[in-house]
Amino acid sequence: MSNTVILGVGIIGVSAAYYLSDHQPPFSIHLVEPALELFSSASGYAGGFLAKDWFTSAAADLGALSYELHRKLAADHAGRETWGYTATTSVNYATASPRARGARGDDWLRTGTSRAEMAPGSSPGSVPPWLSRTEGDCVEGISPEGMTAQVDPLRLCRFLLNECLRRGVRLHHPAEVLSTSVDFRGELASVRIADTKTGTKTDLPCTRIVIAAGAWSGQAFKELFPHVKGRLPIGSLAGHSIIVRSPRWRGGNEEGCHAVYTTYDAEGFSPEVYARLGGEIYIAGLNSTDIPLPPLPGQVTLLPEAIAKLRTTARKLLGPSGSNADSDDGVEVVREGLCFRPVTPRGMPIISRIPDEDLGMATRSGAEGGVFLCSGHGPWGISLSLGTGLVVSEMAQGRDLSADISGLGLQMK
Repeated sequence: MSNTVILGVGIIGVSAAYYLSDHQPPFSIHLVEPALELFSSASGYAGGFLAKDWFTSAAADLGALSYELHRKLAADHAGRETWGYTATTSVNYATASPRARGARGDDWLRTGTSRAEMAPGSSPGSVPPWLSRTEGDCVEGISPEGMTAQVDPLRLCRFLLNECLRRGVRLHHPAEVLSTSVDFRGELASVRIADTKTGTKTDLPCTRIVIAAGAWSGQAFKELFPHVKGRLPIGSLAGHSIIVRSPRWRGGNEEGCHAVYTTYDAEGFSPEVYARLGGEIYIAGLNSTDIPLPPLPGQVTLLPEAIAKLRTTARKLLGPSGSNADSDDGVEVVREGLCFRPVTPRGMPIISRIPDEDLGMATRSGAEGGVFLCSGHGPWGISLSLGTGLVVSEMAQGRDLSADISGLGLQMK
């Protein structure tokens, strides 16, 4: 069985390693991550919202598969207790007119409007007990029962990584990729990496590479194949977030968890608010393509004005009805964050084997080799993670695919 090197220890990378290790010796799988802190970007700072049918046709099969894999993983490994997996009531909160509906599933991403535009339709929905109401507002259920859920993504990532390491998967961290080498036939044979703390260089024999470095996937590709003129069509979408606690939400079983979507001002700011088990509430929605991607995950500088806007939103949505936005009202901010999510021009992820002609290098044919890309999931990385990990493992190992991903192919720039 061929060795496999996975570049990127985020939710997609550890999901791929997890499912690869079901069908090949775990010690033949190597995870490589250059960031000093694991899960320091989108994988650790995402909202953790899961949806079964909020996807365009190209990703619909993958979305349904991944949702069921999340449910099964949680059932098999005490996910509720271990990473906060729970069914979620999803609602749109409108202070005046009902929500608009987009013509395409990724319009909201392009125009900065609400992700609720991707929801399949109206449905009965309970009012979150912690939501501060205003006169004339409307709370509309936007997804049938059993079709949305949520997790704490950082805890899920840690579980998957720990399970991979328990099985015998090798972790190289912090380590950077230096180069590739070929065998006497001119085919991919190894990857050279360097420990970024000690400078020690190691050649990892491998015939398969999985690029799962999120917004840094294009950078990883150029490090591996510096002479290739083409670029991976992966950009970045920056997003600020905060996690708060409120005396109005204790996170108990009897109250039920909610995901609330709303559009808050004339500028199109569309907060996403997720009340998690245990009492935390995640608030995000300030997204930007203008914040440059840092060299490594975790090397970020939060914008004070963005955090201030999220804090104000927290006070308005979580404080007592009619409360003053300048009053804390018992809302405590416990974490502030900025992460970078990988996006593509089409608004859909890419899960594909990269053709040898786009590598400038030969790889072994069939299941014996290849370079694979799984990135560009945008804000759906957590929701699509397990399905992506399973499908890319099946693709790499030459097994039948569990989802139709024919519409998620690669076109080099």
